[in-house]
Formats: sequence, structure tokens, C-alpha cells
Amino acid sequence: MHAIEKILARNSGRSSVTTGEIVTAKVDFAEINDLYLQTVYSFYEMGGENVWDNTRCAFVFDHYAPAPDMKSAKNQGEMREFARKNGLKFHFDTNCGVCHQVMPEAGVIYPGMIVVATDSHTTTHGAFGAMGTGVGATDMATILMTGELWFRVPEVIEVRLEGKAPKGVFPKDVILNVLGRIKADGAVYKAIDFTGSYVESLNVAGRMVICNMAVEMGAKTAYMQPNQDVLDYVSKRAVRPYEVVHTDPGYEYSESYVFDVSSIGPQLSCPHSVDNVSPLEDVVRAGEVRLDQGYIGSCTGGREEDIAVAAKILEGRHIPEYARLVVVPASSEVMLSCIQKGYIQSLMQAGATISTPGCGACLGAHEGVLAPGETCITSTNRNFPGRMGSTEAKIYLASPATVAASILNGRITDPREYL
Repeated sequence: MHAIEKILARNSGRSSVTTGEIVTAKVDFAEINDLYLQTVYSFYEMGGENVWDNTRCAFVFDHYAPAPDMKSAKNQGEMREFARKNGLKFHFDTNCGVCHQVMPEAGVIYPGMIVVATDSHTTTHGAFGAMGTGVGATDMATILMTGELWFRVPEVIEVRLEGKAPKGVFPKDVILNVLGRIKADGAVYKAIDFTGSYVESLNVAGRMVICNMAVEMGAKTAYMQPNQDVLDYVSKRAVRPYEVVHTDPGYEYSESYVFDVSSIGPQLSCPHSVDNVSPLEDVVRAGEVRLDQGYIGSCTGGREEDIAVAAKILEGRHIPEYARLVVVPASSEVMLSCIQKGYIQSLMQAGATISTPGCGACLGAHEGVLAPGETCITSTNRNFPGRMGSTEAKIYLASPATVAASILNGRITDPREYL
């Protein structure tokens, strides 16, 4: 069996499972973000009284942090009251950050677990050797009541990433390149196992970027076999004992794709689809793309490593007049570390706006939304019309290095000359 199948089998009390089976499995941790007050309503409508285990679920207020309007403030207030009533051990309010960053930091993510959240990018936690997936309000209410949910055992696709990335090529470039080949519908309700020498060498942040965007191919979940960086990270934080799960030797994937990371350059996802991917050089060669805003943040591109490379490029320089750079750290822990190392100061001196840790403009709610006719280059994960504000705006997805180099020049720019 694959490691994902072993996790599903163990949590459903079975010795084995096979592709296509429906199993009812125990959930190790459940997370609800502040978009999903309906979860609380559904919980009570279905007869719920108390959550099944107040140490295994949490709210994270990240999409509207801090609350930008009365409706989101009211929603958060009702969710806080539910958390108080149930005595939740873990509660992440508007001072914490994005759910997919704060949960690993708090030690509730570890190898071999099932984590379910009301967010499609829960595939991120495959970076830790966990099975992570997103659900809607009713399914989440069922979990809060019972601690269980049904799952269809997915087919598993191998995406093998080999080689060493050249200068100026980051994990975001690698996953965009993968998306451009497999496309947005290439892995619908399938699991993606990222393997290969490149994956084995990645740090925790890089792994999270790649697993995060597996859902942009339609994947139900993602997986990476934990390396030493992951084990060192988890061993310092995990709140529960855990066991690393291994795929059986000789396991046969339903499909396999191989990528030579050493052969690619910086990539861009162009408007208005995540899989509309081209080499950055081709886009630049086709004509100048002027920019109104650069954006560095979200559960995809707001970690310390992302902010650090932007600060390195922009230190001692300044973005153009009338251009904007918005930087939203993925968590308060990330922000504090970036302040201690001087990254935030360098970015502010370069003209950046620093915002509260959270999702910010990634979902078009606040902290940097776009006006009609504007063009933004961003380290976030989606670029369909209206994602970051106006449906008449254009969004390019890129690595944080490309974002920084581009907004510095007011046009899409190859970051390699600044590294």
C-alpha cells in the first residue's frame, strides 16, 4: 500500500484498503476558518452538543484578520463563543496568521495523521507526511460531532522531481511548471505523491509550497515522505506521539510524471488560470508587462524564506512612485523572526506596506485588493478573475523573488540579475 492508504486503513480500523473504496476514518485534527460559521450552525442543527474532543479541533481566524467589516466581526464573535463553550485547547485568533502556517507551528501537524480543514489548501500538510484535505461546513460539523468522516480511497499519482534547481528557481517556480504540464484538472480527487532527489533536499517551507498547490490540479490530498528537516521541525513541536508511515517498496502508481528541475527557469502563471504557465523569459520577450502592485504573502508565499529573499533584492533600493508592494507574513511567528533579522525594516524602507499576518488580499477580502484595470504580480496561489478584488484586474503568479524584482522595476522582471 501507499503511505496514504496505510493512514486511511489505520484510522478506519482496517488492515488494508484499496483504491475506490469508501471508508469511515477517525480524524486526528480538524480546523475551521472564519469563512465557515455555517459549521457551527450545522453542528447544532444536526443535534450536536459538545465537540467530540476539545484537544483535536480549532478555529483559525485568518481570512478576515483583523475583521474588516461588521459581518466578519459578528461571525468571529459567534465562533469565539463556540470555542469558549467547548473549552477548545487550541484557538488561533486574528493575531496568529494563516491556518496552514500556524497549525504546524503549534505542533498539531505531524507525520501519519489525518487533518481536515474548511480550506482547499489543506493539501499543504502532505509536506509533513500527513494526509490533509479540505471539506465544507456540513462535513466539518459531522467531524466535530463524531471525530470521523467518510473518505474515498484516492488513486495516487507520482510526480517525481529530479535534479538541482538553478539560481533564481524556487519551489514556486517548480510547482508552477508542474501545473503547466498536468493542468488544473489533471488530478481531480487523486492524491499526488511528490518524490525524487529535489523533494528529498527541500526544507520545510519549500515542501509546503509544493504540496499547497497540489489542489490547483484538483488533488484531494498530497504527500511527501518526511526528510530530516521535517523530522527535526516536528520533533521540536509535536503535541502528540507520531509514527512516520512508509509506502511499500514496489508500489505501483496509477500515473507517473518526471520533471528535471535543473532544466527550468523562473515561471509565471498568467491571467486568468493557474495552469496558464509560461517561462518568465517568454513573457518578457513578448512585451513589457507593467505592474501596479506586488504582493508577497498567503499560505503559499508568506513564510520567512519568502520575505527574506524579497528583502535581499530590495535592500537599499526603492519601489517606483505610484507602485505598491504589500507584504503579509503567514504568521506572527514569521513576522517576529523577520523583524528580528531586519527583513521587515528593509522592506519598509523600500516602500513596502506590511500588513497583519493572515490571508489578506489572497481571497479578495482586504489588505491590498485590486481595482479595475490594475495588474498585480503575487506569490499567492490563484489568479482567476476576481480572486484579489476586481474581476477586471490581472493577476500573475510567481515566486517571491520574481515579485520583488518585478515591482522594483514596475514591470515583470527576471529575478536572477538581483540574486
